[in-house]
Parts: sequence; C-alpha cells; structure tokens
Amino acid sequence: MNFYSVRDLRTDSKRMWADLNRGDEVVLTNNGRPSALMIDIPEGSFDEIVQAVRQAKAMIALNSMRRRAAREGFMSDEDIEAFIDEARNGG
Repeated sequence: MNFYSVRDLRTDSKRMWADLNRGDEVVLTNNGRPSALMIDIPEGSFDEIVQAVRQAKAMIALNSMRRRAAREGFMSDEDIEAFIDEARNGG
C-alpha cells in the first residue's frame, strides 16, 4: 500500500499509476489524513469490484451500529435511518 498526497496526484501521477499497474493499492491523503483508496480494476470485473466495495462499506456500517447499540443500548428507527444515511453519504 502506497500513500500519496493530493499534491502528489498532480505532480507525481506517473509513479502512482505504476504502483496501481503492479497491483498495489494507492491511498490518497488530504492534510495527512487518508481520504481515498485506489485499486487496479482488472478488465471485465468493474461490477464485481463495485459490489464488493459496497458490501464492505455496508458491513463496516453494520458493525459500527452494533458497537454503538452495545455501548448505548436501543436505537430508535429514526436513529437507525440517520446512521444508515450518514454511512451512505460517506460520513
């Protein structure tokens, strides 16, 4: 896994693309904080990759809800919907 700043994306994109072509993951940082993950998408597998990423994000949101429920107790339907909306919007 290789880390690049947003500035590197503009100034050193050739090295970043070389990393992706080797199959390495590329993490883009903004103000030192990871903000995006780039992966190589093999030909013909775009839909499967997108589905896998969506499933992973859903699992992360579900696990977070479980931890919150264990810590704070019952969540109302409104709380659950708000939490799901926040996860869907990248929060």
